[in-house]
Amino acid sequence: MRAVVLTKYKQPLELIEVEEPQVGERDVLVAVEAVGLNQLDEKIRAGEFAQILPYSLPVVMGNDVAGTVIRVGRLVESFRAGDRVFARPDQNRMGRSRNGSRWRKRIWH
Repeated sequence: MRAVVLTKYKQPLELIEVEEPQVGERDVLVAVEAVGLNQLDEKIRAGEFAQILPYSLPVVMGNDVAGTVIRVGRLVESFRAGDRVFARPDQNRMGRSRNGSRWRKRIWH
């Protein structure tokens, strides 16, 4: 799958191939159809938050996504494959702008 990735602070983002994430028992895997790179993403790319949000680079960028659920973990009750959703990942799971992304919270039908 492809993802928008930050490989080095203050450098352009790159579109690269990445592995599909593993789906944990409380995760939702979404086929991302639209991603928004917003001001927070730009500040992260520019290194402005490096001291308070220390990501291990490379990191997949994207704080706002929309798509279709393709798989859910065994403990997920609110979503099922085929649901159309939009989401904002938790801060510690930021950077899911790949065309298969997983979240635990902040997903809406």
